[in-house]
Amino acid sequence: MDTQIVKRVVLAGGGTAGWVAAAALVKQLGPLLDIVLVESDEIGTVGVGESTIPTSRSFHQALGINEPAFMRETQSTFKLGIVFENWGNVGERYIHSFGEIGRQSTWMAPFHHFWMEARAQGFGGSLGDYCYELQAAHAERFATGEGATINYAYHLDATLYARFLRKLAEPAGVKRIEGKIARVERDPGNGFITALHLESGSRIEGDLFLDCTGFRGLLIEQTLQTGFEDWTHWLKTDSAFAVQTGSVRPPVPYTRAIAHQAGWRWQIPLQRRVGNGLVFASDYISDDEARSRLLDDIEGEPLFDPRLIRFRTGRRKKVWNGNCIALGLASGFIEPLESTSIHLIKIAITRLIQQFPFAGVSEAVVERFNEHSRQEMENIRDFIILHYHLTRRDEPFWRRCREMDIPESLRQRIVAFRDGAQAYQDGIDLFRVDSWVQVLLGQGLIPQGYHALGKMVPPTELREALATLKGNVDKAVAKLPTHEAFLQSYCPAPAS
Repeated sequence: MDTQIVKRVVLAGGGTAGWVAAAALVKQLGPLLDIVLVESDEIGTVGVGESTIPTSRSFHQALGINEPAFMRETQSTFKLGIVFENWGNVGERYIHSFGEIGRQSTWMAPFHHFWMEARAQGFGGSLGDYCYELQAAHAERFATGEGATINYAYHLDATLYARFLRKLAEPAGVKRIEGKIARVERDPGNGFITALHLESGSRIEGDLFLDCTGFRGLLIEQTLQTGFEDWTHWLKTDSAFAVQTGSVRPPVPYTRAIAHQAGWRWQIPLQRRVGNGLVFASDYISDDEARSRLLDDIEGEPLFDPRLIRFRTGRRKKVWNGNCIALGLASGFIEPLESTSIHLIKIAITRLIQQFPFAGVSEAVVERFNEHSRQEMENIRDFIILHYHLTRRDEPFWRRCREMDIPESLRQRIVAFRDGAQAYQDGIDLFRVDSWVQVLLGQGLIPQGYHALGKMVPPTELREALATLKGNVDKAVAKLPTHEAFLQSYCPAPAS
């Protein structure tokens, strides 16, 4: 254990990662720390992480963030899930919602086993009939408030989000220093980072350094040479074009993920504009073709020329190395298909707050932190690979995805669901059973068997129970205002 007392925390880089970390640290540990954030206005950020998952809500609550104020300032809309189009096959569509499916689950078997028994008996409809959030998304309706049970996330403007968090963090005690990092100073004995030297000549000392420098990984990789575990043999997409367009219709409460011949396209509605992007594998489609496809498919006028982003899917071999912790894109990258990037920043900084090394960096704590990060990233990786692997599309890219070897951990999940409709949330697993079931079924995997517990319920009783569940969902959704109407009353974006 290094016994250097940790009080001075230096964040290298701003953007979403830097300001999320700064706001959380100063809110929870502010009186105990000196927090400095170094960033340069000349260095751009990726800034396209505009879709979140429901964990952002509890994170905001911990920071005392007022939801309507946050949504107004970031032009946010609500998100009930993701609509996947053309993934299993061209023309198919399903929703991965954030909701709980059904209410008949027991400790022996989740709801979908009862539903499968009903289907075998000739009734039961669609599994999505029993999910409040899924049906609300389908109807483009939404409301929340005191006592509401709806589970949701946000679509937001990433640049405005970083600005919003900065407005919280600086008055609370975070010191921002403008400048480019020219050199990183290390202790010749233990190799720890001791200071950042800026082009201006300033020297910023610290005890703990958070690398928020994006894909560059200026501290974690360029300085500490931590190493990178490459996952591109499983996830072949390596590029994306991103562009914003003006809104041409009311915003919907879901993200669209629309598969194409060599990847997929996203559509994220904000209050006054839409975030668009096209993710692609450059081995299967050229940059010019990808750019043209995006511009041909988007709705509304582009607000700027599409910008090209290159990426490599994988993770740092250590997220915490010495006295440096990588956050956001500096820690690794899993493509944005399930909107996990901002969550990974928030869970990492939450974990750091819980395990903060006030008395010095402990190898045991570092190892545990890294192991949790590894498990989390691998579980998300498997969930993303699932979307590509379970497909019946016949273009070269999709055939390759279908025929490739996959991680053993994912193979076990697929076989367990195929053979007996078994789905599970394991260890540090972000995605719940309901998420796995929705995507496995949505991608076209129909189980050959299921738990027989449903056979113990008399057919009339099972039919009545499902009809009541569906009726309750339908009634609750019918009472909701449209998503657009609720936004206008709850958090209208300020005038331009």
